[in-house]
Amino acid sequence: MTAVAATDLDLARFAADVRRVEKPWGHELIYAVTDRYCGKVLFVAAGQTLSLQLHNVKDETIYVHHGLARIEIGESLSSTCSEIVGPGRSFRIRPGVIHRLHALEDTSFLEVSTPHLDDVVRLEDAYGRADEERSGDIPAVGK
Repeated sequence: MTAVAATDLDLARFAADVRRVEKPWGHELIYAVTDRYCGKVLFVAAGQTLSLQLHNVKDETIYVHHGLARIEIGESLSSTCSEIVGPGRSFRIRPGVIHRLHALEDTSFLEVSTPHLDDVVRLEDAYGRADEERSGDIPAVGK
């Protein structure tokens, strides 16, 4: 196999911007956003926890790439289950599914989803970001 000189390719026209977003639990790298999908890498520091949350429209799949984490997931608050997961585990999280990730050690997750980046209903949050104007009921999917 022969190497192709960098000057023979015009890769710049195919390049995508990568955006780093700092979070209280670590950070995420958003490497793809189109009108049909979004791709992220989530880096969660050991001992940190994402919000207990759901999405009204967003449909996502997460893959544990590196590290060890506890996932909490279920159709309702009373039916969530928790399991410790490591590299190679993958979970589809459809709209309305309650979920939370907690890193037991530094952990990276790959996330592919629909492009609804702001579709987050926080039910609990260790960093004070939980939705404050909830009536106690979980919002219906699609509302």
